[in-house]
Amino acid sequence: MIFKPGHEETYVWIWLPGAASPVVCGRVVRQDKTTNSVHRFVYGRSYREQAEAIPLLPHDLPLRAGEQPSRRGLHGVLRDAAPDAWGRRVLIYRLQMAVERGDTELTEIDYLLAGGPGTGALHFQTTGDTYQSKPYQSVSLDQLMSAAEAVEQGVPLPPELEAALLHGTSIGGARPKALMEDEGGQPLIAKFSSTSDIHPVVRLEALGLKLAQAAGIEMVDSKLLSVTNRDVLLINRFDCDSDHTQRRHFFRSLTALDLDEMEARYASYQDLADYLRRFADTPVEQCHELFRRMLFNIMIGNTDDHARNHAMFWDGHFVRLTPAYDLCVIPRIALEASQAMDVGTQGKRATLTNAFSECGRFGLSDNEAREVAERMEDSIRQHWHISCDEMKISEQLADQLWERTVLSPAIKYN
Repeated sequence: MIFKPGHEETYVWIWLPGAASPVVCGRVVRQDKTTNSVHRFVYGRSYREQAEAIPLLPHDLPLRAGEQPSRRGLHGVLRDAAPDAWGRRVLIYRLQMAVERGDTELTEIDYLLAGGPGTGALHFQTTGDTYQSKPYQSVSLDQLMSAAEAVEQGVPLPPELEAALLHGTSIGGARPKALMEDEGGQPLIAKFSSTSDIHPVVRLEALGLKLAQAAGIEMVDSKLLSVTNRDVLLINRFDCDSDHTQRRHFFRSLTALDLDEMEARYASYQDLADYLRRFADTPVEQCHELFRRMLFNIMIGNTDDHARNHAMFWDGHFVRLTPAYDLCVIPRIALEASQAMDVGTQGKRATLTNAFSECGRFGLSDNEAREVAERMEDSIRQHWHISCDEMKISEQLADQLWERTVLSPAIKYN
């Protein structure tokens, strides 16, 4: 079926908590043809009348009749279910468009509709009558990698890789990736190395995940593989079960903070902690977990900790942090660094002093915060060499990273 750009509206379907199939919950319509056009969302009456119905967000889009406009662009919770940079690049490639043409002709609703099987509990259809699933095709890791490489290089795609190209267009992020299943049916995200990598980025992310797990941060299972001499990181998905009959609704922290992409620089860990105190069922526990993640990012040099790389489940009653993801050791030359979100009273400065400066917002005393940091540093020191060996980090690179990127002395500066 040929996809025709220019869609102005779509029906929104949702898997309600515990449900085995989705129901239509509403419709979103683009207001005009301008850049960052306002979109208007309305819940369907049949949905509002269901006893199990939930609002799409705890703080916005209340479950009521009438149109609810966005400030600009898509509503954040819908944007969270749309492709990011990589998925958009794949769709433009698949439609055989020049990037400039794709940017002008494809609407935000086009991106919602053209995605693959998707992540989370929200899916999008041109009809509100019958849900048409987008099943997974049986493709190998090698096929997925070849399809991703074809997109990066801009070369024609062999017909047998067309199905592979459809996978992963709904996932966030800018790097090559795809959705797939293992032989047992476990839903996975496969992350691939890029032709532009100057460092072994996939292995460095696997290293970050390994160290985080050792430090007691809530993580999903992951596995590092080598396929045709290229790195692949397989990550168990946290948004669906093994047979895809149930989906978990989640949204990004950028949406929680009521910010859009142009405002991401204003995001802060402290404001995110305030949000958890307001809407989480175990706010103290959740704020402590967020604080640990903030400290961990500082300690391993993960400066790509922007608000789209944090997310929350929402079941209609409470929010809860999803398992941590996108935790990557990012090599750098300078000792000092800045995080992507504000850490404390000194803004984004990546130091423990800055992290401790507003520890009360996370429900911790200064002494408690320092104890958390000491335990985390001990864990990183204890597991560094064995984790580097397991993730196939060369001894030379490990030496370059140690106490420069990872546990840089600069993080302890006042």
